[in-house]
Amino acid sequence: MAEPHDLTALEQAAAISRGELSSVELVEHHLRRVAALGDTVGAFVTVTAEPAREAARAADAVPADERGPLHGVPTAIKDLTLTAGVRTTFGSAAFADFVPPVDADVVRFIRAAGLVSLGKTTTSELGCSLYSEGRVAPPARNPWDLAYTAGGSSGGAASAVAAGLVPVAQGSDGGGSLRIPAGLCGLIGYKPSRGLVSGGPVGFGAFGLPTHGPMGRTVADVAALLDVMAQPVLGEPYLSPGAPAGGYLAAARAAAPGRLRIGRFTAAMLAEEPVDPDCVAAVDRAAELLAAAGHEVVEVSPPLGPAAWPLFEIVWYVLALAPVPPERESELLPLTRFLRARGAGVSAGTLSATLGELQAQVRLGARRTAGCDLLLCPTLCAPQAPVGWFSADGDPATDFDRQRRFSPYCAIFNVTGEPSVSLPVGATAAGLPVGILLTGRYGDDVRLIATAAELENSSGGWDRHPAIWRAVDSANVKGSGVGRLTP
Repeated sequence: MAEPHDLTALEQAAAISRGELSSVELVEHHLRRVAALGDTVGAFVTVTAEPAREAARAADAVPADERGPLHGVPTAIKDLTLTAGVRTTFGSAAFADFVPPVDADVVRFIRAAGLVSLGKTTTSELGCSLYSEGRVAPPARNPWDLAYTAGGSSGGAASAVAAGLVPVAQGSDGGGSLRIPAGLCGLIGYKPSRGLVSGGPVGFGAFGLPTHGPMGRTVADVAALLDVMAQPVLGEPYLSPGAPAGGYLAAARAAAPGRLRIGRFTAAMLAEEPVDPDCVAAVDRAAELLAAAGHEVVEVSPPLGPAAWPLFEIVWYVLALAPVPPERESELLPLTRFLRARGAGVSAGTLSATLGELQAQVRLGARRTAGCDLLLCPTLCAPQAPVGWFSADGDPATDFDRQRRFSPYCAIFNVTGEPSVSLPVGATAAGLPVGILLTGRYGDDVRLIATAAELENSSGGWDRHPAIWRAVDSANVKGSGVGRLTP
């Protein structure tokens, strides 16, 4: 018998439409799961139970003909994302009591689409690391095995979705921050093309590296949330590629990208690092499925190599220089202080030259792979990492280098601005998820989503659940008609 959290986000909205569930019932069901499992998996920094109930009541009052595909569905907002009137700590004790006066544009769009946020999900401090282990919340753990990290910086979003606390979640990705947690937790994490999703209303664009994006258990759910997010906003620093006719959900449902030429590689890009056989096997599996679907899969050289690391490293140091009250600098984590100290030593001239050289590298990389419609590579160099492993020896420089070697793929596509998605194609012998990256041409998000959906279909679906999924005694929601739920 299906329970509400067993349904995908689109199925939950359909159950509301059929009168089998209300948004209030869905929110109450998921809030119970958050109360039971949220701290165990380290999913939330702040839970907004009463505002969520109020928003659910408002969602149920909206006429049926004014509801979108995700209307009334529970979700969550990353703790790096401004949310008016809700504590937003940026993953840092230095901002433990900060309450923004404004919403990020994506939060406005999510609310206007009728989704209901249950709170703010755990992130790394100022988004600086690929694991989410700070001082304002329990560490984000992988629901498939709590000894392992859920990744970062959108680690809490991944924990929440993989544990069935929400069906979809908002996140952001400046160097893999959606795709790394998705790869670790068996989810789909989508980084849109640069400019497709607004980063406003504050901020300068951060050299075009970060973008908001969706995370979910199915390609269709992720596409539907991308439709919500991808709305043009005046004044953005990067021109939006524009949304397609019919939206990204239509592309996911059609799953018909046409015959493509797909470039495959496994060599690490930002580090000279051996790749775990399970990660290579996942790429091999994806290549087989794509070839069987009629695509041409060819071996290519990576678009960029380890020579790009010193350039990216400088930019990352500078991005750590977010404004922090001087009297609270001491509350930052050692890694954050290390990155900021390095960033403070970068001159304007050095930064300008670095950005110019990075763009030159991007141009060369684009020429190397010009004959390919998509690129296929691992998400990570290793399937998993234990909680506490990156910072275990107490040396921030070692911590940062371990992160580079663990994740030498994702950040390249933040530099290029191309759309990139982590898909849970593989698994270890122990059953832990292993992700692969598919990356499209800039602005061609439609074809990337269609291919991801095609691969999902040929894989037999990826909506698998860890054992913790059933760890809560989910008593029937009063009046929910749980027994009548239909996927």
